[in-house]
Amino acid sequence: MAYIANTPDDVRVMLSAIGLESLEQLFDLIPPEYRLQRPLNIPPALGEFELTRRVGNLIATNVGADQRPSFLGGGCYDHFIPAVVDHLASRGEFYTAYTPYQPEASQGTLQATFEYQTLITQLTGLDVSNASLYDGGSAVAEAVLMALTITRRFGRIVVAGSVHPEYRQIVDTYLANLEPEIVTVPAAGGRVDPDEISKSVTDDTAAIVIQSPNFFGQIEEVAALAEVAHRKGALLIVSFDPISAGLLRRPGDCGADIVVAEGQSLGNPMSFGGPYLGIMACREEYVRKMPGRIVGETTDRHGKRCWVLTLQTREQHIRREKATSNICTNQGLLALRASIYLAALGPTGLRQAAELSTRKAHYAAERLSAIPGYSLAFHGPYFKEFVIRTPGDPERLLAEVGRLGYHGGIALGRWFPELADCILVAVTEKRTRDEIDGLAEAFRDVTPYST
Repeated sequence: MAYIANTPDDVRVMLSAIGLESLEQLFDLIPPEYRLQRPLNIPPALGEFELTRRVGNLIATNVGADQRPSFLGGGCYDHFIPAVVDHLASRGEFYTAYTPYQPEASQGTLQATFEYQTLITQLTGLDVSNASLYDGGSAVAEAVLMALTITRRFGRIVVAGSVHPEYRQIVDTYLANLEPEIVTVPAAGGRVDPDEISKSVTDDTAAIVIQSPNFFGQIEEVAALAEVAHRKGALLIVSFDPISAGLLRRPGDCGADIVVAEGQSLGNPMSFGGPYLGIMACREEYVRKMPGRIVGETTDRHGKRCWVLTLQTREQHIRREKATSNICTNQGLLALRASIYLAALGPTGLRQAAELSTRKAHYAAERLSAIPGYSLAFHGPYFKEFVIRTPGDPERLLAEVGRLGYHGGIALGRWFPELADCILVAVTEKRTRDEIDGLAEAFRDVTPYST
């Protein structure tokens, strides 16, 4: 937005309209001791040319995934985005449209949302999807609240220790002042043991929360965990990587009751961590407990096909005490991008993206674990991420690898003290053999100086 300064005449007119003589009078209510009595400590103003050059120089110090091969993961992935996604999502009808509040909202926006919901149900293997949520972490927390409402059990939520640590922190925040106890089951060997989960599930447990592929990239025993949950009358909430649906069984087909996901990998850029897209789907019998909005198909008075907001369970539409959530804005534009991405790839393209990511991840794991002193931390089946144990300080190693031109992964010590010598590495279909070989050589070269 262009900067438009107020002229002295503009200021004078505005002050006259509110009955004041100076701008200082606006601050009369603030005691003098709380006012800044000196100029702000900022550099002198710059002209447009100088300012543009200054900002350009600052931007140049950031080295993004378009300038270095990225092996970063942990919920944010450098997948290929077809040009058609940017082209269609940038159309003015979509780009400037706000989320639909009323049943008679723009038919184009409603149809796009309906198509998104349809694609998500196909992706998850469940019956119904909402019109998206904020991001993957809040989607997990909303699913937990939904499970509490469905089961009417408020004693316990059992969470796998292999769920993204930030997702678990968000759940902790959501439930901080509520009744349920959160029990975290450690993920020894990179995955949770269904028998260990079963020991923590009580008769007042509302849900088991897992992630598969999990934070470490490992594939959990979803069907076995669903059986554990249902045997005790609890629900199974599964957070998954949408790209993995191109290769692995869908969570709904494995017995999941509520499925959530971070939708960033579906045609959305990494964008410094957001905004992102929260995906949620569930079984049809739980639809009235689902947060947010659901678009449905109907016919108008002329018998023509049209779309309408079928369910609106936020407090601005229904009584506050009956609202399922305070979710009032969905990530509509990012959901649209996900729809375009999925439609452009189709089932075959999604499978290719998933298969290429998996094959390349396994090749990268072989190359890295062949370096003296390096080894795989876990040995279960994995999708596109894996954990590598290093002989040196991961932070120093990654800094040195960065200087050689690679975003080499994520050090895990800040979340998992027992993995303080480990790095999480993600590989997508975009990474080439030369890039993977180059990463391995970079780690090999810098290791003697980082131990």
